[in-house]
Amino acid sequence: MEKGNTVNVNSKKAVISAGDHLFIFISPKQMYPLKVVPKETFQTKFGPIKHNDLIGVKYGTKLNLSKGWVYVLPFTPELWTLNLPHRTQILYSTDISMITCQLNLKPGSVVIESGTGSGSLSHAIIRTIAPDGFLHTFDFHLARANEARKEFDDHGLTSLVRVENRDVCQDGFGLKAIADALFLDLPHPWTAIPFAYEAMKPFGSRICCFSPCIEQVQKTVQALQSMCFMDIGTMELVSRPFETKQMKMEKFCFTETPESESNTTNDVKAVPSIQIAGHTGFLTFATKI
Repeated sequence: MEKGNTVNVNSKKAVISAGDHLFIFISPKQMYPLKVVPKETFQTKFGPIKHNDLIGVKYGTKLNLSKGWVYVLPFTPELWTLNLPHRTQILYSTDISMITCQLNLKPGSVVIESGTGSGSLSHAIIRTIAPDGFLHTFDFHLARANEARKEFDDHGLTSLVRVENRDVCQDGFGLKAIADALFLDLPHPWTAIPFAYEAMKPFGSRICCFSPCIEQVQKTVQALQSMCFMDIGTMELVSRPFETKQMKMEKFCFTETPESESNTTNDVKAVPSIQIAGHTGFLTFATKI
């Protein structure tokens, strides 16, 4: 990929250049993607940012503006996932991290994805397989495929990805035995399993199917079994965050506590959050042999 006019997929670039994509960080819930174009200005609630003033600045720098401050952060798939324009429902980093791990993705891997959607997973895959891998991504919806193609081109990723408008459930992938890994996010993934088998490399290539409903999982597993896939398994990822807080706890003591001493202690405890994120979907993995 050329320097400038690219996203920093491997987060190794230290200094901002003209054409770079980055994020203006105001708060964890308020970030803005920005392409650095000389002579342009970006307005924030803390004051304007002149693009020329960003060129040569180190990533992670705190910028003091007229009414406050912001940080400039490098473009990463994780930040893009949180701030991308939604064309469909997307996968988030919890599921994405498991997918990239279970599919054994690494630099140089060839990956097939369907459907492209909003490109959340696509950017994470590209970051993992760069600089020598390649992603073939398919979407049956023409407008979505065109928008994804424009984004990849704007982000300077066209050497690592090809977008095709295609209904893989009916027409297949048009590829034979090239994929180290294959990902399906489709309403009826079981209909694409025979085509996936053809497109995957023999002996050890991996497949993942994302489905929100258990009935979809059942039909997908049956299709995988009929094509002699092995190591078939399904998982659901639910995060359970804990909160740390000061809590008064009674002391445990075998002897009677003198009245002059307190029978409680004020300690920091970790307790599960009352509200946690619910179900996103089921991930079904299998291996071609």
